[in-house]
Amino acid sequence: MYDFIIIGGGVSGLSSAMYATRLGLNTLAITEMPGGLITTTHLVENWPGIKSISGPDLAISLYEHALASGTEIKNETVKSVSKKDKTFVVKTSSGEYESKAILFATGTKHKNLGAPGEKEFENKGVSYCALCDGGFYKNKIVSIVGGGDSAAKEALFLSEHASKVYIIVRKDLLRAEPINAERIKNTPKIEILYKTEIEEILGTTKVEKIRIKNGEGKFSGQEIPMDGVFLAIGHIAQTSLAGDLGVELNEKGEIKINRRAETNIPGVFAAGDCADTEFKQAITGSAEGVTAAYYAYHYCNSGAAF
Repeated sequence: MYDFIIIGGGVSGLSSAMYATRLGLNTLAITEMPGGLITTTHLVENWPGIKSISGPDLAISLYEHALASGTEIKNETVKSVSKKDKTFVVKTSSGEYESKAILFATGTKHKNLGAPGEKEFENKGVSYCALCDGGFYKNKIVSIVGGGDSAAKEALFLSEHASKVYIIVRKDLLRAEPINAERIKNTPKIEILYKTEIEEILGTTKVEKIRIKNGEGKFSGQEIPMDGVFLAIGHIAQTSLAGDLGVELNEKGEIKINRRAETNIPGVFAAGDCADTEFKQAITGSAEGVTAAYYAYHYCNSGAAF
């Protein structure tokens, strides 16, 4: 019997695990992807106290801190979470674990573009991770699809390798942080195509070109030679396990929480990108994870868990 089981090993889950064990909770973290999506981020420059750090290095630091604090971490896939009297049962690909309290820190998965050719050329020129695959496109032409700061940062990373980077933005504005917008402005390799969408990704055995629609400028309605297409168009909350347990979700499928990271079910908490907080950053997810650990500690020691 554990006091606290954390489902997810990203920034939120690992932060919560570190704090929970420091509070004396017997804590288990179960994760398929240690480090979570932050491991696909080139640089993190908004983590307080650290001017610049790579996503993988930040993930390793959090992972090692959780282990050093006493957290048990298992690399398994969670199949279901159920209630048994006043405790929770977590079934995984390898076993079954019981706890007094649960944290869902299950994060998100990448949204798909839905354009013809996306699935056919996945890992053959279509990628969801610039950090993972950008090095394969040395002196090649690539595009990043998306209108947010993630797309901006990915474009800047890709410009370190590719000869040309297009940012394909569906609207007429790139919602990048000012510092990244300025960096893009000062990077000649990067060109932004506003009010533009990919109609089809074309090629034979790999991506060779894209066809765009509703574009502005010299490429409007034409095909553009392309070696790689990177997608940064948002994420979908991974909350099916929570939903099956009866946790209340919003219209986006995100877990509803209060300021204590509590859900509608006593003893069940949520933190990070899978929760319904509007502002989603690594640091806010970390704070939510710590908040969840604090109130899980109080829950486990209040008598409500027995």
